[in-house]
Amino acid sequence: MQASLIPYILVARRLGIALITLIIVSFAVFFATDLLPGDVAEILMGQAATPEAVAGLREAMGLNQPAFLRFLGWLGGLFTGDLGTSYVNQMPVADLIGGRLANSLKLAGVTTAVSVPLALFLGITAAMWRGSVYDRMVTALTITVISVPEFMVATLAVLIFAVWLKWLPALSFGAEVGTFWALLKAYTMPVITLTFVVSAQMIRMTRAALIETIDTPYVEMARLKGAGRIRQVLRHALPNALGPIANAMALSLSYLVGGVIIVETIFNYPGVAKLMVDAVATRDLPLIQSCAMIFCVSYLTLITLADLVAILSNPRLRR
Repeated sequence: MQASLIPYILVARRLGIALITLIIVSFAVFFATDLLPGDVAEILMGQAATPEAVAGLREAMGLNQPAFLRFLGWLGGLFTGDLGTSYVNQMPVADLIGGRLANSLKLAGVTTAVSVPLALFLGITAAMWRGSVYDRMVTALTITVISVPEFMVATLAVLIFAVWLKWLPALSFGAEVGTFWALLKAYTMPVITLTFVVSAQMIRMTRAALIETIDTPYVEMARLKGAGRIRQVLRHALPNALGPIANAMALSLSYLVGGVIIVETIFNYPGVAKLMVDAVATRDLPLIQSCAMIFCVSYLTLITLADLVAILSNPRLRR
């Protein structure tokens, strides 16, 4: 086997694993939601419904079919873009999710634009001056942030900025967002909360990856040749630490999948996570399943991209 083909084989293998994982996850999501307590037909018809009416609704909705057949139909709809119809709203699930998904992506995009440069700057500079007072301060700050759960950060943000200082609205879309200043006020607290959640781990893992690379012989050789500290890190150490750093970013940003549920609920942000929470309350299975798959696909995409970056940036595979 030619060495030049190894990266492409590894990439194809990783994409195949991602596809198999996605099918397994879809199986788990469907049957986990299908096992939720309560009968959807009875919930929709109300307590006064007759057994005949409930049975007729179950047949009309296809709920009397075997679970595996319903899973196959649902899986086929996923691959063709048909997410089904909401039990409660009687609307296509894709229409319900469309606007909410744009809001969630906007929140995730703003959080990424803030957290990634901040984490890279603090992680790289802490590695460059490791052992200094600055490094110890950054390390202490990240450990403190990691120890605080996101719901506590969100609650403290509301208490400080909305209740005590009255600088920001407690609800992210509680005010009009027609102006840039209003939009900034609406997004500040959710973004701050999510940035706290994802940045701390990213800073620590970036610092650790760079320190490990700085201690390698080729960086030591650059140091002996007179390269300055900044050149050692940015020119020699950082390119060879892209794989671990990409994994650190993917793992940290994947916390958005879980953290956004809490943040959207606390700040009443109209995103997919808030829609999913409302769907659980009404046991709207097609909507729950579709929202859950969006989160799973997002997480799987981040992890897969990180693995691909690690493969393609590995200097031993580029020879």
